[in-house]
Parts: sequence; C-alpha cells; structure tokens
Amino acid sequence: MKIQISFILLITVMILSGCNTSPINHKRVAGYNFKSPDARVVLPYILHEISGINFVDSSTLVCIQDEKGILFFYDILRNEIIRQKEFYVNGDYEGIARNNDTVYVLRSDGIIYEIADFKSDDIIVTPFVTDIPSKDNEGLCYDDESGRLLIACKDNTGKGDLSKDYRYIFGFDLISKRLIREPAYNFDIEGLKEYAKTNNIDLPLKNSMRGLAVETDLKFRASGIAFHPVTGRLYLLSAEDNLLFIFNKSGAVNQIIRLNPGIFNQPEGIAFLENGDLFISNEGPGKGPATLLRFNYKPE
Repeated sequence: MKIQISFILLITVMILSGCNTSPINHKRVAGYNFKSPDARVVLPYILHEISGINFVDSSTLVCIQDEKGILFFYDILRNEIIRQKEFYVNGDYEGIARNNDTVYVLRSDGIIYEIADFKSDDIIVTPFVTDIPSKDNEGLCYDDESGRLLIACKDNTGKGDLSKDYRYIFGFDLISKRLIREPAYNFDIEGLKEYAKTNNIDLPLKNSMRGLAVETDLKFRASGIAFHPVTGRLYLLSAEDNLLFIFNKSGAVNQIIRLNPGIFNQPEGIAFLENGDLFISNEGPGKGPATLLRFNYKPE
C-alpha cells in the first residue's frame, strides 16, 4: 500500500514539475500553436523576397516582394500564383494593405502607392510622399476603426519631439492623403524589456567582446503589422528579434511571443482571414525558399 501511495505521489510531482505558468512556454498562445503551423507552403522563387501579404478574398492573398513593383495574387487553396499585375517600377517595397477595392503599397522610404480598382486591367496608381520622419519603414495596415493607414517605422527617429528610445507607428489619413503628425502609437523599448522580464520571457541577448551574453538586445524593428479581425488587437512582427508582439488598441503590450527561427527564419508578412486564421510569410534564407505558414485560430 505504501509503495502504491509513493508511486502516486511520484507521478503527481512529475506532472506538477512539468507545468509552467510562463506564457512563453504555453503550447497555444493567443489562440495559436506557434510551435506547429497547421500548414506550411513553399512559395515560388519569384516570391523569394516576399515582404508583405494581405487578403483580397477568402482564398486569395495579394503579395509584394521587395524588388519588383508587381502585385502577385496567390491562391492559398491551389497554392499557386494566379495573376500578376505591374503597378510601378522596381523598388524596395515592404508593406501592403487593402481597403475595399483599393490596395496600398509602402516603399521603405515612406512613399505610399495607391492602386485603385486593383481587380481591373486598367488600374490607377497614385504615389503619395508621406514625409514620415523615419527613412526605413516596413509595416503597413488598414485601420478599419479610424479609416486610416498605419505605417510602422523600422528605425528609431529621434527627430523633433520624437525620442530615439521609442519606436513609432504613424497614421496616414485617406481623405486628406497626408501623414498625421502625431504618432498613432509609440512603444517604449525599456518598457517592453521590463514587461518581458516581469513575465519571464527570454529576449535576444547582446554579446560582449568575449562572446558572453551580458544583456538583453531588443531591436524592435517592425517588419509587419496587422489587426486581428476578432480581438481587434494589433500584431507586430520584428524579424530581427524573431518576436511577435501583441498590443491592445491603446498600444499597451498584451503578449510577447518568441518565434522559433527554425520555423520563422525571416517573418515579414502577416495577414488574417476573417475567422482569425493567421498567415505569416518568411523571406527565403540565402538560396532557400520563401514560405507561407498558416495557424488556425482556436481561442482559449
């Protein structure tokens, strides 16, 4: 009898020791199992440097890559490009957003290309110089609540009233076609580090001259942004950190998720289906292929 009780206690201790309340170790975070995609697709070589994705309907992504001024329409059911449409000359294109029948493409220097009636053969392309204070910008999404575009600065700006210790997202008004000077969001790097420390989330480490890790090294350089269609939260990818940040509508951090570099080698594109299913595109490493990952939404 004593042996049986001891065995039960041993099993109980083993089970409890395997539990971890830290959010980084949960199998499913924010309704997704980031450790195991529900689908992984190798993309055609022309999308090797895929930099932005957005849904135009329930089965079609419109994609850009950061060298050619071409819209690529990719069918996620047939897993192939079904249409291409040139919208401008070659350039460093980094973000894409959609509002009804208009697509917007962000060039890294902050210029936005408005592509009206993108489904037709006779698209109308209008460029807008935003004069955003950052010289390197990657994230672009449409904010349905405010009716504006959001542009994520990849670098710190430190210009005028802006602090170099913060990262910013600016709004672009679609009526006046002008940048809104007051940032829509500002993120305190030290505050994010403190949040990670409090919640036992391991951030990337900075190496010393001897190769020893001495302190956290959070770059927080946005590579893609999108709003969750169910929760309304803002999802922000930082490819250099291999991190996914989730913020509420006010800009307060809800979660920081470490992404496995073996699965997310360079996550730069992010998009949602209306039901919350999440798609993340990875630029190809070296001569390796670009990939598209699907994570089905299963809320807790």
